[in-house]
Amino acid sequence: MTGKPRARRIPEPGSGPAPDMPPQDGDLEPNEAPALEQQAQPAIENEAIETPAAEAEEGVAIDDVLSGRFDTEAEAQPDAPAAPPKRVLAPQAEQPKLHKVLAQAGMGSRLEMEQLILEGRISVNNQPAHVGQRIQYGDQIKVNGRPIKVRIAPPPARVLAYHKPVGEVVTHDDPQNRPTVFRKLPRLQQGKWQSVGRLDLNTEGLLLFTTSGELANRLMHPRFGLEREYAVRVLGALTDEEKQRLLDGVPLDDGMAQFGSIAEEGQSEGANQWYRVTIAEGRNREVRRMIESVGHAVSRLIRIRYGAMLLPRGLKRGQFMELGERDIRALGEASGTPERVLRGAREPGLPQQDKPRRGRGDRGRASGPRPNRAGGPAPAEA
Repeated sequence: MTGKPRARRIPEPGSGPAPDMPPQDGDLEPNEAPALEQQAQPAIENEAIETPAAEAEEGVAIDDVLSGRFDTEAEAQPDAPAAPPKRVLAPQAEQPKLHKVLAQAGMGSRLEMEQLILEGRISVNNQPAHVGQRIQYGDQIKVNGRPIKVRIAPPPARVLAYHKPVGEVVTHDDPQNRPTVFRKLPRLQQGKWQSVGRLDLNTEGLLLFTTSGELANRLMHPRFGLEREYAVRVLGALTDEEKQRLLDGVPLDDGMAQFGSIAEEGQSEGANQWYRVTIAEGRNREVRRMIESVGHAVSRLIRIRYGAMLLPRGLKRGQFMELGERDIRALGEASGTPERVLRGAREPGLPQQDKPRRGRGDRGRASGPRPNRAGGPAPAEA
Protein backbone atom coordinates (compact mmCIF):
# COMPACT_ATOMS: atom_id res chain seq x y z
CA MET A 1 0.00 0.00 0.00
CA THR A 2 1.24 3.46 -0.78
CA GLY A 3 -0.18 5.06 2.32
CA LYS A 4 -2.31 4.47 5.37
CA PRO A 5 -5.96 5.43 4.83
CA ARG A 6 -7.32 8.02 7.18
CA ALA A 7 -9.83 6.62 9.61
CA ARG A 8 -13.40 7.82 9.29
CA ARG A 9 -16.03 8.01 11.99
CA ILE A 10 -19.77 7.81 11.51
CA PRO A 11 -21.70 10.44 13.47
CA GLU A 12 -23.64 9.38 16.53
CA PRO A 13 -27.09 8.04 15.62
CA GLY A 14 -29.73 10.65 16.06
CA SER A 15 -27.22 13.48 16.20
CA GLY A 16 -28.23 14.99 12.87
CA PRO A 17 -25.89 16.58 10.32
CA ALA A 18 -22.65 17.95 11.67
CA PRO A 19 -20.23 20.50 10.26
CA ASP A 20 -16.90 19.45 8.76
CA MET A 21 -14.34 18.98 11.51
CA PRO A 22 -10.17 19.60 12.10
CA PRO A 23 -10.40 -6.12 11.92
CA GLN A 24 -10.44 -17.34 5.86
CA ASP A 25 -13.87 -16.96 4.82
CA GLY A 26 -15.10 -19.18 2.02
CA ASP A 27 -15.40 -18.34 -1.64
CA LEU A 28 -17.38 -15.22 -2.41
CA GLU A 29 -19.31 -14.29 -5.51
CA PRO A 30 -18.29 -10.91 -6.98
CA ASN A 31 -20.80 -8.23 -7.73
CA GLU A 32 -20.47 -6.56 -11.09
CA ALA A 33 -22.43 -3.34 -11.53
CA PRO A 34 -25.17 -1.18 -10.13
CA ALA A 35 -28.82 -2.12 -10.42
CA LEU A 36 -30.57 -1.64 -13.77
CA GLU A 37 -33.35 0.50 -12.34
CA GLN A 38 -33.35 2.59 -9.20
CA GLN A 39 -35.99 4.69 -7.56
CA ALA A 40 -35.18 8.13 -6.27
CA GLN A 41 -33.99 7.89 -2.68
CA PRO A 42 -35.48 10.04 0.10
CA ALA A 43 -33.48 12.60 1.98
CA ILE A 44 -31.37 10.84 4.59
CA GLU A 45 -30.52 11.96 8.09
CA ASN A 46 -27.16 11.52 9.79
CA GLU A 47 -25.00 11.55 6.69
CA ALA A 48 -21.50 10.15 7.31
CA ILE A 49 -18.89 12.85 7.72
CA GLU A 50 -15.13 13.12 7.74
CA THR A 51 -13.47 13.43 11.10
CA PRO A 52 -10.62 15.82 11.86
CA ALA A 53 -7.14 14.43 11.37
CA ALA A 54 -6.25 14.58 15.06
CA GLU A 55 -9.45 12.83 16.07
CA ALA A 56 -9.03 10.21 13.34
CA GLU A 57 -5.53 9.38 14.52
CA GLU A 58 -6.71 9.09 18.12
CA GLY A 59 -9.66 6.89 17.25
CA VAL A 60 -12.03 5.54 19.87
CA ALA A 61 -10.69 6.05 23.38
CA ILE A 62 -10.54 3.07 25.71
CA ASP A 63 -12.45 5.15 28.26
CA ASP A 64 -15.29 5.45 25.73
CA VAL A 65 -15.42 1.68 25.30
CA LEU A 66 -15.47 1.05 29.05
CA SER A 67 -17.69 3.96 30.08
CA GLY A 68 -21.01 2.21 29.48
CA ARG A 69 -22.05 4.40 26.57
CA PHE A 70 -21.87 1.33 24.31
CA ASP A 71 -24.05 -0.79 26.62
CA THR A 72 -27.50 -1.82 25.44
CA GLU A 73 -30.57 -0.62 27.32
CA ALA A 74 -30.73 -3.88 29.27
CA GLU A 75 -27.18 -3.52 30.60
CA ALA A 76 -26.84 0.27 30.67
CA GLN A 77 -25.53 1.93 33.76
CA PRO A 78 -27.83 4.38 35.59
CA ASP A 79 -25.89 7.43 34.41
CA ALA A 80 -25.38 6.18 30.84
CA PRO A 81 -27.03 8.17 28.03
CA ALA A 82 -30.22 6.86 26.48
CA ALA A 83 -29.86 4.34 23.65
CA PRO A 84 -29.73 5.94 20.20
CA PRO A 85 -32.38 5.06 17.63
CA LYS A 86 -31.65 1.91 15.68
CA ARG A 87 -31.31 2.09 11.92
CA VAL A 88 -33.21 0.61 9.03
CA LEU A 89 -32.09 0.30 5.45
CA ALA A 90 -32.91 2.73 2.72
CA PRO A 91 -35.40 1.27 0.21
CA GLN A 92 -33.86 -1.17 -2.24
CA ALA A 93 -34.11 -0.37 -5.92
CA GLU A 94 -37.28 -1.71 -7.51
CA GLN A 95 -36.47 -4.66 -9.75
CA PRO A 96 -37.28 -4.42 -13.49
CA LYS A 97 -40.30 -6.16 -14.97
CA LEU A 98 -39.70 -9.22 -17.13
CA HIS A 99 -41.52 -7.99 -20.23
CA LYS A 100 -39.63 -4.71 -20.15
CA VAL A 101 -36.22 -6.41 -19.87
CA LEU A 102 -37.04 -8.74 -22.78
CA ALA A 103 -38.19 -5.81 -24.89
CA GLN A 104 -34.99 -3.92 -24.12
CA ALA A 105 -33.03 -7.03 -25.16
CA GLY A 106 -34.61 -6.79 -28.60
CA MET A 107 -36.99 -9.74 -28.27
CA GLY A 108 -39.97 -7.67 -29.38
CA SER A 109 -42.33 -5.04 -28.06
CA ARG A 110 -43.56 -5.00 -24.49
CA LEU A 111 -47.05 -6.02 -25.61
CA GLU A 112 -45.60 -8.94 -27.59
CA MET A 113 -43.61 -10.06 -24.56
CA GLU A 114 -46.72 -9.89 -22.36
CA GLN A 115 -48.56 -12.05 -24.89
CA LEU A 116 -45.77 -14.66 -24.84
CA ILE A 117 -45.99 -14.69 -21.05
CA LEU A 118 -49.76 -15.22 -21.19
CA GLU A 119 -49.24 -18.11 -23.62
CA GLY A 120 -46.86 -19.79 -21.15
CA ARG A 121 -43.89 -19.57 -23.48
CA ILE A 122 -41.60 -17.76 -21.04
CA SER A 123 -40.16 -19.18 -17.82
CA VAL A 124 -38.04 -17.76 -15.01
CA ASN A 125 -35.86 -20.19 -13.10
CA ASN A 126 -37.77 -23.07 -14.77
CA GLN A 127 -41.11 -21.77 -13.48
CA PRO A 128 -43.83 -20.29 -15.74
CA ALA A 129 -43.63 -16.51 -15.78
CA HIS A 130 -46.59 -14.24 -15.09
CA VAL A 131 -47.49 -10.80 -16.36
CA GLY A 132 -45.97 -8.05 -14.23
CA GLN A 133 -43.32 -10.37 -12.78
CA ARG A 134 -40.17 -8.66 -11.62
CA ILE A 135 -36.79 -10.30 -12.05
CA GLN A 136 -33.40 -9.80 -10.48
CA TYR A 137 -29.72 -10.45 -11.06
CA GLY A 138 -29.04 -14.20 -11.39
CA ASP A 139 -32.49 -15.21 -12.66
CA GLN A 140 -32.50 -17.69 -15.57
CA ILE A 141 -34.94 -16.75 -18.32
CA LYS A 142 -36.11 -19.00 -21.15
CA VAL A 143 -38.29 -18.20 -24.15
CA ASN A 144 -39.81 -21.24 -25.89
CA GLY A 145 -37.41 -23.40 -23.85
CA ARG A 146 -34.32 -21.56 -25.05
CA PRO A 147 -32.12 -19.68 -22.52
CA ILE A 148 -32.07 -15.95 -23.11
CA LYS A 149 -29.21 -13.74 -21.98
CA VAL A 150 -30.34 -10.40 -20.61
CA ARG A 151 -28.38 -7.75 -18.78
CA ILE A 152 -29.61 -7.42 -15.21
CA ALA A 153 -26.99 -5.68 -13.12
CA PRO A 154 -26.62 -6.47 -9.41
CA PRO A 155 -27.44 -3.72 -6.90
CA PRO A 156 -24.65 -1.50 -5.56
CA ALA A 157 -22.69 -2.52 -2.50
CA ARG A 158 -24.30 -1.88 0.87
CA VAL A 159 -22.35 -2.02 4.13
CA LEU A 160 -23.42 -2.29 7.77
CA ALA A 161 -21.38 -1.47 10.85
CA TYR A 162 -22.46 -3.79 13.68
CA HIS A 163 -21.36 -3.63 17.30
CA LYS A 164 -20.92 -7.30 18.20
CA PRO A 165 -21.37 -8.17 21.87
CA VAL A 166 -19.73 -11.07 23.66
CA GLY A 167 -21.74 -14.30 23.32
CA GLU A 168 -22.69 -14.15 19.63
CA VAL A 169 -21.14 -16.28 16.89
CA VAL A 170 -20.51 -15.10 13.33
CA THR A 171 -22.34 -17.80 11.39
CA HIS A 172 -25.77 -18.25 9.85
CA ASP A 173 -26.58 -21.52 11.65
CA ASP A 174 -24.74 -22.72 14.72
CA PRO A 175 -24.76 -26.47 15.58
CA GLN A 176 -24.83 -25.55 19.28
CA ASN A 177 -27.81 -23.19 18.82
CA ARG A 178 -25.91 -20.19 20.16
CA PRO A 179 -27.10 -16.70 19.23
CA THR A 180 -25.75 -15.52 15.89
CA VAL A 181 -25.00 -12.01 14.72
CA PHE A 182 -27.22 -12.50 11.65
CA ARG A 183 -30.40 -12.58 13.73
CA LYS A 184 -29.87 -8.89 14.48
CA LEU A 185 -29.44 -7.76 10.86
CA PRO A 186 -32.19 -6.30 8.67
CA ARG A 187 -33.88 -8.45 6.06
CA LEU A 188 -32.91 -7.98 2.40
CA GLN A 189 -35.31 -8.35 -0.51
CA GLN A 190 -32.51 -9.95 -2.51
CA GLY A 191 -29.00 -11.19 -1.81
CA LYS A 192 -27.58 -11.72 1.66
CA TRP A 193 -25.28 -10.12 4.19
CA GLN A 194 -21.70 -11.39 4.20
CA SER A 195 -19.45 -10.73 7.16
CA VAL A 196 -16.13 -9.03 6.55
CA GLY A 197 -14.02 -11.42 8.59
CA ARG A 198 -15.13 -12.89 11.88
CA LEU A 199 -14.83 -12.32 15.61
CA ASP A 200 -14.89 -15.23 18.04
CA LEU A 201 -17.51 -15.82 20.72
CA ASN A 202 -15.69 -13.81 23.39
CA THR A 203 -14.51 -10.93 21.18
CA GLU A 204 -16.63 -7.82 20.80
CA GLY A 205 -16.60 -4.64 18.80
CA LEU A 206 -16.80 -3.52 15.18
CA LEU A 207 -17.95 -6.08 12.62
CA LEU A 208 -18.70 -5.07 9.03
CA PHE A 209 -21.25 -6.71 6.74
CA THR A 210 -21.76 -6.14 3.03
CA THR A 211 -23.98 -7.36 0.20
CA SER A 212 -20.97 -7.38 -2.15
CA GLY A 213 -18.88 -10.54 -2.20
CA GLU A 214 -16.11 -8.77 -4.08
CA LEU A 215 -15.90 -5.92 -1.59
CA ALA A 216 -15.90 -8.38 1.34
CA ASN A 217 -13.12 -10.43 -0.26
CA ARG A 218 -10.96 -7.40 -0.90
CA LEU A 219 -11.45 -6.01 2.59
CA MET A 220 -10.30 -9.33 4.09
CA HIS A 221 -7.47 -10.21 1.69
CA PRO A 222 -3.95 -9.86 3.21
CA ARG A 223 -2.75 -8.42 -0.11
CA PHE A 224 -4.37 -5.09 0.71
CA GLY A 225 -3.13 -5.00 4.30
CA LEU A 226 -6.11 -3.23 5.86
CA GLU A 227 -5.33 -2.56 9.50
CA ARG A 228 -7.50 -3.92 12.28
CA GLU A 229 -7.20 -2.05 15.56
CA TYR A 230 -8.07 -3.64 18.91
CA ALA A 231 -8.37 -2.63 22.52
CA VAL A 232 -6.90 -5.61 24.38
CA ARG A 233 -6.84 -6.20 28.13
CA VAL A 234 -3.85 -8.32 29.10
CA LEU A 235 -3.34 -10.21 32.34
CA GLY A 236 -0.05 -8.78 33.52
CA ALA A 237 1.82 -5.87 31.97
CA LEU A 238 3.92 -6.51 28.88
CA THR A 239 7.64 -5.83 29.27
CA ASP A 240 9.51 -3.75 26.72
CA GLU A 241 11.17 -6.95 25.48
CA GLU A 242 7.80 -8.66 25.01
CA LYS A 243 6.42 -5.67 23.14
CA GLN A 244 9.41 -5.68 20.81
CA ARG A 245 8.98 -9.40 20.12
CA LEU A 246 5.35 -8.81 19.17
CA LEU A 247 6.39 -5.96 16.86
CA ASP A 248 9.23 -7.95 15.26
CA GLY A 249 7.08 -11.05 14.82
CA VAL A 250 6.34 -14.19 16.81
CA PRO A 251 5.98 -17.75 15.45
CA LEU A 252 2.48 -19.25 15.50
CA ASP A 253 1.26 -22.65 14.30
CA ASP A 254 0.24 -21.10 10.97
CA GLY A 255 3.29 -18.86 10.46
CA MET A 256 4.84 -15.65 11.73
CA ALA A 257 2.63 -12.84 13.01
CA GLN A 258 3.39 -9.31 14.12
CA PHE A 259 1.66 -6.21 15.38
CA GLY A 260 2.02 -2.95 13.52
CA SER A 261 1.91 -1.00 16.77
CA ILE A 262 1.42 -1.44 20.52
CA ALA A 263 0.42 1.40 22.82
CA GLU A 264 -0.33 1.25 26.53
CA GLU A 265 -3.74 2.73 27.36
CA GLY A 266 -5.06 4.22 30.58
CA GLN A 267 -4.61 2.97 34.10
CA SER A 268 -4.13 -0.67 35.02
CA GLU A 269 -7.09 -2.63 36.43
CA GLY A 270 -5.53 -4.68 39.19
CA ALA A 271 -3.39 -7.28 37.44
CA ASN A 272 -4.82 -6.26 34.05
CA GLN A 273 -3.43 -3.67 31.65
CA TRP A 274 -5.11 -2.23 28.55
CA TYR A 275 -3.28 -1.87 25.23
CA ARG A 276 -4.17 -0.62 21.79
CA VAL A 277 -2.72 -2.83 19.03
CA THR A 278 -2.91 -2.86 15.24
CA ILE A 279 -2.50 -5.78 12.86
CA ALA A 280 -2.79 -6.00 9.08
CA GLU A 281 -4.38 -9.44 8.73
CA GLY A 282 -7.09 -11.54 10.33
CA ARG A 283 -6.08 -15.13 11.00
CA ASN A 284 -7.97 -17.34 13.44
CA ARG A 285 -7.75 -15.90 16.98
CA GLU A 286 -4.51 -14.22 15.93
CA VAL A 287 -4.38 -11.45 18.52
CA ARG A 288 -5.07 -13.83 21.40
CA ARG A 289 -2.49 -16.35 20.19
CA MET A 290 0.17 -13.66 19.80
CA ILE A 291 -0.29 -12.40 23.35
CA GLU A 292 -0.25 -16.00 24.62
CA SER A 293 3.02 -16.63 22.75
CA VAL A 294 4.82 -14.17 25.04
CA GLY A 295 3.35 -15.69 28.21
CA HIS A 296 0.24 -13.60 28.84
CA ALA A 297 -3.50 -14.15 28.57
CA VAL A 298 -6.13 -11.88 27.02
CA SER A 299 -9.00 -11.15 29.41
CA ARG A 300 -10.96 -8.89 27.05
CA LEU A 301 -10.70 -8.02 23.35
CA ILE A 302 -12.57 -5.30 21.47
CA ARG A 303 -12.15 -4.39 17.81
CA ILE A 304 -12.41 -0.62 17.45
CA ARG A 305 -11.34 -0.09 13.83
CA TYR A 306 -11.31 -1.95 10.52
CA GLY A 307 -9.37 -0.22 7.76
CA ALA A 308 -10.72 3.31 7.47
CA MET A 309 -13.79 2.69 9.63
CA LEU A 310 -13.91 3.33 13.36
CA LEU A 311 -16.43 1.85 15.76
CA PRO A 312 -19.19 4.51 15.59
CA ARG A 313 -19.60 6.53 18.74
CA GLY A 314 -22.99 5.86 20.31
CA LEU A 315 -23.54 2.58 18.44
CA LYS A 316 -24.48 0.29 21.30
CA ARG A 317 -23.76 -3.42 21.50
CA GLY A 318 -26.12 -5.48 19.38
CA GLN A 319 -27.08 -2.57 17.11
CA PHE A 320 -26.22 -1.88 13.47
CA MET A 321 -25.85 1.20 11.32
CA GLU A 322 -25.79 1.40 7.53
CA LEU A 323 -22.80 3.23 6.08
CA GLY A 324 -23.18 6.05 3.60
CA GLU A 325 -21.61 6.34 0.17
CA ARG A 326 -18.52 8.25 1.28
CA ASP A 327 -17.68 5.69 3.98
CA ILE A 328 -18.19 2.80 1.56
CA ARG A 329 -15.96 4.51 -0.96
CA ALA A 330 -13.27 5.03 1.70
CA LEU A 331 -13.28 1.28 2.37
CA GLY A 332 -13.37 0.50 -1.34
CA GLU A 333 -10.53 2.79 -2.26
CA ALA A 334 -8.32 1.41 0.54
CA SER A 335 -8.92 -2.15 -0.74
CA GLY A 336 -8.69 -1.36 -4.45
CA THR A 337 -12.33 -2.26 -5.09
CA PRO A 338 -13.44 -1.44 -8.66
CA GLU A 339 -15.71 1.52 -9.24
CA ARG A 340 -18.38 -0.76 -10.75
CA VAL A 341 -18.90 -2.32 -7.30
CA LEU A 342 -19.11 1.00 -5.49
CA ARG A 343 -21.10 3.00 -8.01
CA GLY A 344 -24.51 4.01 -6.73
CA ALA A 345 -23.87 3.09 -3.08
CA ARG A 346 -26.71 4.32 -0.91
CA GLU A 347 -26.91 6.67 1.97
CA PRO A 348 -28.12 5.30 5.35
CA GLY A 349 -31.76 4.69 6.16
CA LEU A 350 -33.96 6.48 8.64
CA PRO A 351 -34.19 5.69 12.37
CA GLN A 352 -35.70 2.30 13.13
CA GLN A 353 -38.72 2.27 15.41
CA ASP A 354 -39.53 -1.40 15.84
CA LYS A 355 -37.38 -4.16 17.26
CA PRO A 356 -35.06 -6.25 15.05
CA ARG A 357 -36.37 -9.56 13.78
CA ARG A 358 -35.27 -12.61 15.72
CA GLY A 359 -35.28 -16.26 14.86
CA ARG A 360 -37.11 -18.98 16.72
CA GLY A 361 -35.71 -19.60 20.17
CA ASP A 362 -32.01 -18.80 20.50
CA ARG A 363 -31.25 -19.93 16.98
CA GLY A 364 -30.38 -17.09 14.61
CA ARG A 365 -32.03 -17.02 11.20
CA ALA A 366 -30.39 -15.10 8.40
CA SER A 367 -32.26 -13.45 5.59
CA GLY A 368 -31.57 -14.30 1.97
CA PRO A 369 -30.33 -17.58 0.46
CA ARG A 370 -29.27 -20.31 2.84
CA PRO A 371 -25.51 -20.95 3.09
CA ASN A 372 -23.76 -24.30 2.94
CA ARG A 373 -24.52 -25.74 6.36
CA ALA A 374 -21.64 -28.21 6.46
CA GLY A 375 -19.04 -27.52 9.11
CA GLY A 376 -20.62 -24.85 11.31
CA PRO A 377 -18.85 -21.57 12.12
CA ALA A 378 -15.67 -20.59 10.33
CA PRO A 379 -12.54 -19.56 12.28
CA ALA A 380 -12.67 -16.13 13.88
CA GLU A 381 -10.02 -13.48 13.42
CA ALA A 382 -9.56 -12.52 17.04
